Amino acid sequence: MSPRVQSAYAELQTRVAASRPRDDHELLRRAFEYGARLHARQRRRSGEAFILHPLAVASVLAEMEMDTVCIAAGLLHDAVEDTPVTSEQIAREFGPIVAHLVEGVTKMDRLDLQGPTQTDARQAESVRKMLLAMVDDIRVILIKLADRLHNMRTLQHLPPERQRAIARETLDIYAPLAHRLGMGKMRGELEDLAFSYLEPEAYRRIQAAVDSRRAGGEEFLEQVQARVRTALAEHEIPARLEGRIKRIYSIYQKLERQRIDVDQVYDLLALRVITDSVKDCYAVLGVIHSVWRPVPGRIKDFIATPRPNMYRSLHTAVIDASGQPFEVQIRTAEMHRMAEEGIAAHWKYKDGALAPTADDERILWLRRLVEWQREIADPAEFLAMLKVDLAPEEIYAFTPKGRILALGREACPVDFAYAVHTEVGHHCVGARVNRRIVPLRYHIQNGDIVEILTQPGHTPSRNWLSFVKTSRARQKIRHWLNVHERERATEIGRRALEREAPRFGLSAKPMQETELERAGAELGFPKAEDIYAALGYGKISARQLLAKLLPPGKRTAEQARRFRNPRRPLKAGTAGPILVRGFSDLLVYRATCCAPLPGEPIVGYISRGKGVGVHAATCSNVQNLLYEADRRIDVAWAPAAREPSEVKLQIYTDDSAGMLSAITAVISEQGSNIRNIGVRTAAGQAVVELSVDVADAPALAQIMAELKRIPGLHAIERVQGSKGREKG
Repeated sequence: MSPRVQSAYAELQTRVAASRPRDDHELLRRAFEYGARLHARQRRRSGEAFILHPLAVASVLAEMEMDTVCIAAGLLHDAVEDTPVTSEQIAREFGPIVAHLVEGVTKMDRLDLQGPTQTDARQAESVRKMLLAMVDDIRVILIKLADRLHNMRTLQHLPPERQRAIARETLDIYAPLAHRLGMGKMRGELEDLAFSYLEPEAYRRIQAAVDSRRAGGEEFLEQVQARVRTALAEHEIPARLEGRIKRIYSIYQKLERQRIDVDQVYDLLALRVITDSVKDCYAVLGVIHSVWRPVPGRIKDFIATPRPNMYRSLHTAVIDASGQPFEVQIRTAEMHRMAEEGIAAHWKYKDGALAPTADDERILWLRRLVEWQREIADPAEFLAMLKVDLAPEEIYAFTPKGRILALGREACPVDFAYAVHTEVGHHCVGARVNRRIVPLRYHIQNGDIVEILTQPGHTPSRNWLSFVKTSRARQKIRHWLNVHERERATEIGRRALEREAPRFGLSAKPMQETELERAGAELGFPKAEDIYAALGYGKISARQLLAKLLPPGKRTAEQARRFRNPRRPLKAGTAGPILVRGFSDLLVYRATCCAPLPGEPIVGYISRGKGVGVHAATCSNVQNLLYEADRRIDVAWAPAAREPSEVKLQIYTDDSAGMLSAITAVISEQGSNIRNIGVRTAAGQAVVELSVDVADAPALAQIMAELKRIPGLHAIERVQGSKGREKG
């Protein structure tokens, strides 16, 4: 065993002995020695001994002050995945709890949330098992987060393509998951590491801006701390002070969202005041506001109204006499531990069992998530909704009786209605916000009092999908529409068959169900109800079905003539090099709402009377349309010559000399033609709108990457198509 491995284990022992002196340290020793034997001949991509990775994971868990059962599972978390050992062997050696934790992490290791849609069903099943494992024992996800953190710290040893895939998964799933568990410290590091691989130019630019302000910022915070100490001492308020500079990814998000410069970020510099009690927190707030002027609208009380992840603190933004803005966060020591470590700070174990039941409230959102996600049948939708559910909830609104509901940003009254109860959502006809009637598209604001108006017999509208934001509301609406649309499609299909059959000398009404199902099975629809629904949706034509019912050897001369000369459908358009998997005679067109480029992920949606509409997978319109899973169809780009497509870009920049010239030069260097260009300016900022010809998605990505290198260019957005919505 190398000196480096021995040193790493000695450090782990020391840390665990200090934080968990009463735990079973012999279990830790046995787990380390067992893992070291299993991984003895394995090396990481960096060339170092593999056992150093489990040791690093265990060290992160020890920093969280987790119990030795959890840390032992961290030492063994790769054993089942990367060595011949089985879960049963782990259970015999270390007990069922350690084996259960290792098995849960192993299932998560096998996930590929960025993989192709063909494996969505298997991914979704694995994720569901992972969610259930988390509810059963939250230590599973804590081990996985520690594993992901160390992998991100050593990501430089992997190929660039793999780096980006892991970084994207981290930013989409694991960092939001850490946030929902209240683990601010881990979330911040995961986000910054992932961002550095996904947007290296933007990362370096913001890091340079922060570094250039760091020395002055630290000096300023020291002066602020000295003044606060004096003021608090005068009021005899005990407190500990910390200064911090905002993390790079958080700055990037604010710059992108608000289209501002780093100098306009109010909370770039922040002071934390950690005191003894809630009473002292509010007293500190009064002292701060007596020393500096508060920024209107920037006071947030997360003590009275905690975030869903149990984050509690007072936030205020103030400005000093020189005009320098900064944020002050005020909390107790317990609140600070919860903000940094989240659920790990309070998740206590005794003899392998969960301790206080009150702690269950800290993962109440997870229990609700498991319940809601069970109702989603479509695997792709499940994975998409999972990412939405993990997004931070930021809006807090009240029912008329004072119940607080947490919703996503830009949530509307329909979202609120479904958060109250499914039936309230289904029967929603209007809403009052702060006693005033508002449209259903109204964006709920923090602190709004929302009253939902209902009417018996009212049903959800498909139009609601265009503006609801929460996954719960979207899923409930889709489910209702899907059930009722399928009933309608089944009836349409039945009538279509009855209308078409006589033209071929057949009668649909006395048609035997077994005969119908035999013909339908050859087309991929084994049940009579599925056959009628497929006819109604347009997935198959009545003529295709009748051709299976009446094979060539059984046709009369007149029937044979009609099959040879069918009525030809009107030409609805073409999608160029696009293939519809499993079908050869469906009309295909590229949707104008998103105009997908070759190389982009795409989905097909059957529109009655028009054929298959091909949308970009990220198109908001198609997300609204796909509540009917039966109308979704697999499509793919064909390996054919690709004609350039027009793409509209919106670029946010400083209003400076030479900016337009720099933008056009980059596009010209990339071999693209500019069709149209326009500029709007205001308050020193400019918005450049242009249309360019692009061959495919990689070419567009290259153009956008080169444009982001231009100094003074803040953000680029692709404007996807027209404002019209795809009709079903």
